[in-house]
Amino acid sequence: MSTVQTAPAEPAAPPALPAPVTLSERALAEVRRIVANKQIPAQFGLRVGVKGGGCSGMSYVLGFDKHREHDLTFALDAAADDPVTVFMDKRHGLYLMGTTVDYHDGLDARGFVFDNPQATQTCGCGSSFAA
Repeated sequence: MSTVQTAPAEPAAPPALPAPVTLSERALAEVRRIVANKQIPAQFGLRVGVKGGGCSGMSYVLGFDKHREHDLTFALDAAADDPVTVFMDKRHGLYLMGTTVDYHDGLDARGFVFDNPQATQTCGCGSSFAA
């Protein structure tokens, strides 16, 4: 009687986690416009984060940067021909989970706006928050 040995099954890959931060269609379009007009290097991604300071205790960070040691990387609008790569320090996830970044271009406001469900208090200008 012969026995057939089989290789142990590969463990299943963990399910992909949703990005803690999303960008609206308007924000994605504005980021792509900035990348094209400012000739942002290909190795740079959009950094979303927080830092201490501001009227309410923490301020948002939004800019282009290289990948750093503690970063999580997300591809937003991955189905598009040019997805937006987002870097976020994994330590900032607690403060940003569920945040949506929108872009306003109107008579009363222009710029990126954060809608953060983790914020318990925000300042009048919307650029800082407490969690």
